[in-house]
Amino acid sequence: MTDEIYALLEGGRKLPLVEDFYTVQGEGFHTGKPAYFIRLGGCDVGCRWCDAKYTWNPRQFPPVEVDEIVERAVSFPAQAIVITGGEPTLYPLDYLTGELKRRGLEIFLETSGTQPLTGTFDWVCLSPKKQQGPLPENLLRADELKVIVEESGDFGWAERNAAQVRRSCLLFLQPEWSRYERMIPEIVEYAKAHPRWNISVQTHKFMHIP
Repeated sequence: MTDEIYALLEGGRKLPLVEDFYTVQGEGFHTGKPAYFIRLGGCDVGCRWCDAKYTWNPRQFPPVEVDEIVERAVSFPAQAIVITGGEPTLYPLDYLTGELKRRGLEIFLETSGTQPLTGTFDWVCLSPKKQQGPLPENLLRADELKVIVEESGDFGWAERNAAQVRRSCLLFLQPEWSRYERMIPEIVEYAKAHPRWNISVQTHKFMHIP
């Protein structure tokens, strides 16, 4: 992050908010859990198949007061917050997570793990990408490793990352959405042969919710 951008964010009291909304978590370990999503703009990875490419350019999203975001978040019944992107760890998250924790909320992070983590989290979902792998220290912070499977070679990438996480970290394989029909049979067979892996699917897309 440049000094210019950091100054605009006032040390994390403002963040480039793309959208925030109340929904149900659609994938990974917390599938089906009502949660308030805070989506930040900007990404340093840029996956070809990303379903949130509209978030990539942070300059399209002027900094928003974090206090405003927190007030909206606490107005909903759910006690869980998901901070996602883009890549949310591009920004200082200490103030945001501190204010959310002060209100007694659980905080879940979705990250590719390419940047040092700031802030306080109850759950870290790490989804590593081949074109820019995660920092080793972030693999050790992961509560959940969620690897997107686009082709057969991605199983090897999944195993290389799984070898570096804590024993308590939960492992998930998730088909890339546009290759779902093609890859899900192979993922099922892989999980059956390697039962420490679980399968995640993007249930929110089946339910037609954000």
